[in-house]
Amino acid sequence: MTSARIALATCSALPDLEVDDAPLIPALAARGVTAEAVVWDAPDVDWSAFDAVVIRSTWDYSDRPAEFLDWTRRVDAVTRLLNPASVVAWNVDKAYQRALEVAGLPIVPTIWLDPESNFNSRRIHSRFPAFGDFVIKPTISAGSRDTGRYAAGETPSRMLAIAHAKDLLGAGRHVMIQRYLRQVDSAGESALVFFDGKFSHSLRKAPLLEGPFRSQDNAVLYHEEVMTARDASPAELEVAQRVVAALPELVPGVDGPLLYTRVDLIPDDAGNPVVLELEVIEPSFFFALAPEAVERFADALVARL
Repeated sequence: MTSARIALATCSALPDLEVDDAPLIPALAARGVTAEAVVWDAPDVDWSAFDAVVIRSTWDYSDRPAEFLDWTRRVDAVTRLLNPASVVAWNVDKAYQRALEVAGLPIVPTIWLDPESNFNSRRIHSRFPAFGDFVIKPTISAGSRDTGRYAAGETPSRMLAIAHAKDLLGAGRHVMIQRYLRQVDSAGESALVFFDGKFSHSLRKAPLLEGPFRSQDNAVLYHEEVMTARDASPAELEVAQRVVAALPELVPGVDGPLLYTRVDLIPDDAGNPVVLELEVIEPSFFFALAPEAVERFADALVARL
């Protein structure tokens, strides 16, 4: 039994934590650890008063990524931030997927557009797939915000896609264009959760993207996900474990397993799992679907104090 005080960092829209994280507080209390929800950008918080700060539902960070990254560095300088600031800086921009691909890990085929290249409508259009559906999203976003799905074979849809990409680029945001892998419609996404580098549990996420981006979609902090418990396949587990094992070689300042990692996979056209997202900042763990995982996470956290 230890005696410590930790902050579970959240956002002002969820000052008492997202409901799924609530079991963490009694689980940690049972281990002698006092945990409390603290809004990450609240003024006058003495972060050095905590033995550790664990990033949880800070889901508004994508609106102010520079401010959030500055906060992680300030906290990391006075206490233990989990996961560390260097990890957050690496993962906050989905350009990290380029590093995964270079390391030989399978990702969704992606075209990258940067605002400095001054893409006009014709050049944007030339980057779209010739057939099937595709997805446009900024490289810095959370909760499927600013993300839309388009049909390559339909002119009105392509025009909406051009407008979406131009709006993002015009705002100085880097853009990803990814093929929509259709097997996700039947198989959904798989989320594999690891604590301290060890596999904990897996879940299935129902398909979320149904159409073009609409600005009113950003009125919500995040889009509700339909999740169910499921067993990861051997192929999914193998890919996810490869990703987790590769992180010390890919992320500056990482020399061992992270406290938590979530690897989101979808099947490609041949049914093989590829990485859609690597979540090491503020992923949901969906404890309600795997109650025993709360104890595993609490044990992993206390071992780091």
